[in-house]
Amino acid sequence: MMLKTILERCKSVGIRMTGQRRLIITVLENSRDHPDVETLFERANEIDNKVSIATVYRTVKILKNAGILEKLEFNDGRSRFEDAVRKHHDHLIDLDTGKVIEFIDEEIEHIQKKIADKLGYKLIGHKLELYGKKNDRDN
Repeated sequence: MMLKTILERCKSVGIRMTGQRRLIITVLENSRDHPDVETLFERANEIDNKVSIATVYRTVKILKNAGILEKLEFNDGRSRFEDAVRKHHDHLIDLDTGKVIEFIDEEIEHIQKKIADKLGYKLIGHKLELYGKKNDRDN
């Protein structure tokens, strides 16, 4: 049986659960974006103002080291995080707003596999990040 929630996976690997860690994990599980530590802190602090930024940093580090969170670096100087156990997807980063858009494109997946095959490799995994700016349709 695959453990679906971050909290379940934390318990399965023996991560000690405090009230503040549980709150940070709940914030992570409810995030539909790719929050950085500061954003997680702000969201957790809205619920419980006793949560410190240091606690958020420590919790994120523990979850990353346990393979529960994946650290994402999008060349904007911010480390963002997402659940490491998610359906595969790629990212498009809006350079003007910093918005990260998840997408899946079967044609891209096929081309990547084809390239690996052509070069004599079995594709085990990949990470694709596209960077762009919205088209200015008024010009």
